[in-house]
Amino acid sequence: MDEPKVAGTKPKMSSTRTILLILGFLSTLAVIALIAVAVTQNQPLPKNIKYGIVLDAGSSHTNLYVYEWPAEKENDTGVVKQVEVCKVEGPGISGYSHATEKAGPSLAQCLQQAKEVIPSAQHKETPVYLGATAGMRLLRLQNESAADKVLSSVGNTLRSAPFNFQGARIITGQEEGAYGWITINYLLGNFKQSGWKKLLLSLKFLSETSGALDLGGASTQITFVSKDLSSESPENQLYFRLYGKDYQVYTHSFLCYGKDQALQQKLAMDLQTMENSEFPDPCFHKGYERTINISDFFKNPCTSDKKKQLPFSQLYIKGEGDYQKCRENIQKLFNKSSCPYTSCSFNGIYLPPLQGDFGAFSAFYFVMNFLNLTSEPNPLALNKVTSTIESFCAQPWQEVKTAYHHIKEKYLSEYCFSGAYILSLLENGYGFTENNWQMIHFLGKIGSSDAGWTLGYMLNLTNMIPAEEPARPPLSHGSYVGLMVLCSLVLVSVLLFAWLLFHKPKCLQKGIV
Repeated sequence: MDEPKVAGTKPKMSSTRTILLILGFLSTLAVIALIAVAVTQNQPLPKNIKYGIVLDAGSSHTNLYVYEWPAEKENDTGVVKQVEVCKVEGPGISGYSHATEKAGPSLAQCLQQAKEVIPSAQHKETPVYLGATAGMRLLRLQNESAADKVLSSVGNTLRSAPFNFQGARIITGQEEGAYGWITINYLLGNFKQSGWKKLLLSLKFLSETSGALDLGGASTQITFVSKDLSSESPENQLYFRLYGKDYQVYTHSFLCYGKDQALQQKLAMDLQTMENSEFPDPCFHKGYERTINISDFFKNPCTSDKKKQLPFSQLYIKGEGDYQKCRENIQKLFNKSSCPYTSCSFNGIYLPPLQGDFGAFSAFYFVMNFLNLTSEPNPLALNKVTSTIESFCAQPWQEVKTAYHHIKEKYLSEYCFSGAYILSLLENGYGFTENNWQMIHFLGKIGSSDAGWTLGYMLNLTNMIPAEEPARPPLSHGSYVGLMVLCSLVLVSVLLFAWLLFHKPKCLQKGIV
């Protein structure tokens, strides 16, 4: 008798092979799709970098800064960083008042350096701005025609450069203070907080922004956000909207209270009581001597109101090196006799209560760094700072010259005065005390960028530069995730089906016919 045959064996074998081929094909497609999408989605996007140039035309010198930022904006503020700085040889542009035609050509070397840093294909689209500060403000007061000619000269030079010239102008003291405040808070990351810092800010454990203290040769600025800011002096208030948040800022600029002009003011006051041409000055080192021509001394707008007929044409300064006497002389510069507001700094200028940390930069930093008062991880106590400056002033001039032979005598001779002046300005002028002194942080650079007004200026100007359509991934994040999930589900389904096909549970198996 013939053995019974298994019904449908060959057709089943054939259909199994077909199903396996289909499953293998679908699996291969799913794997290829996953790899292709991942590679396409995650390939690096082309860089789209923009550049900008800002020249800081200060009272004693000019610096050129090159900045770069991605063309796409982040919360309406450009992500700007400094990539180059060049110090222009010679004096500040206000120093060319008697040879105005030389002001522009003095910038040529630094403009050439900028041309080498910025790709040549982007020269024409790179904006260049020049902002002149207190030195030019004073020159405009003293000789408006000369100031206009200086600006014309630098404007002609900048127009002839291959960049997109956007203007050369004298910025106000208020702008200088405000842009300095923007710079340090941008670099410190105070405008965009997240995580624990955001939580601490909401609980008021941290100050949201840092104040800015800027000291130049001809002016000084103080700028900060104060919760106690009143409306009694609206000219000292500014409003900003940065990264989607509003800020009400106090700022004031004191013209003639930069360290160089403060020295001129002090000497002008000293002259009021002098009877002969020799003057023992406690703010210079013992053994130091300097001669000053009286004829030019009172032409300065910062000293013209103290003009006096003197029986001598030259002043002979002889250093004494007495810090305490020097402080007493300097303190006379700050008139605290009257205040028409609820609180004042000096000279009847409104100042709300000091609040939060302060970043002190420019000459604040340069002088304190020279005196080795910035290298500590934590700010030094005020009495330590005072004793250090007092000890430095007491050193004989010859000893100081030998120790710092690499520094020009003009600058070296004035560090004693500058140190004493900084303490007087911060203590007597603004009202810092032993209790809040350590809230002041002397800043040179923050990261790769210099602390100063120019970066804040550039940040503001980038808002007026249209942002191109940014390069984006081929898929949106949602589409990318969705496609990856779909491909993964297909692959898992294929593998599960194959496993069921070859490992059927008993309940699904059929008997053999």
